[in-house]
Amino acid sequence: MAWGSVGVAVVVFALKLLAWWMTDSVALYADALESIVNVAAALAAVAAVVFAARPADANHPYGHHKAEYFSAVLEGGLILTAAILILQEAWAGFQAPRGLTLPPEALAVAVVASALNGFWCWMLFRRGRALRSPALVADARHLMTDIVSSVGVLAGITAAAATGLHWLDPALAALTALNILWSGVHLIRESLGALMDEAPPGEDLAQIRQVLSDSAQGAIEVHDLRVRRAGRRTFIEFHLVVEADMTVAASHVICDRIEAALRAEIGEALITIHVEPEGKAKHNGVLVL
Repeated sequence: MAWGSVGVAVVVFALKLLAWWMTDSVALYADALESIVNVAAALAAVAAVVFAARPADANHPYGHHKAEYFSAVLEGGLILTAAILILQEAWAGFQAPRGLTLPPEALAVAVVASALNGFWCWMLFRRGRALRSPALVADARHLMTDIVSSVGVLAGITAAAATGLHWLDPALAALTALNILWSGVHLIRESLGALMDEAPPGEDLAQIRQVLSDSAQGAIEVHDLRVRRAGRRTFIEFHLVVEADMTVAASHVICDRIEAALRAEIGEALITIHVEPEGKAKHNGVLVL
């Protein structure tokens, strides 16, 4: 999927460059510039996915999964760079407006480029979420921004060519840049949150708590639950309170059952359980009995 993104990005960039050459539109030029970022971001995603897939080793006992978040942060930085370049081009267009022609062939080329982006964006979202790959999902979000921008640009240059209001072309280029800027900031913020071991969304925590409640029969409660994610892997830690006279073997059976249920529900996970006697109960968290 990551290498496919590189190929799609190169083809889309070539198509958008052709559409700009046929029209001399500032907005289409801005759209083509954003596609250069797509190529660089796709290459970064390839490197991140390959590195993140490496198994754990002595220097990285928890694996290399967070490498994908570095790729997402880099992609956010590239998006911000593209937005600044587009704003500069839009400002030049405002200062020196130029006539705009829109041959049907150029419009068709731009539409094909956006359709290709749309299909690949859907593929990336589908596979990225299934694999829980931050790099692929970040690439998909970037493409979604590109699609929204491209649709706006096509509508705008069509209106500019039809009405003769040439200022619409650089105006839409500026709006494209602002949309791209917002996307870059959002992507960087989300990726940095993951690098800082930010807790997962509330609905994901609720799902884990429900699994614990359903699978911890024989225990008293679960408390001090902590969850974080790194790419495809989820890290879960909690204290499991059992009866004081329960044997180690019996508590181990409960732990095995909980671990199997969690992995069946959320996939790849590293689970740490600290077993405590009932005197350590806090009467909060997940009450089993």
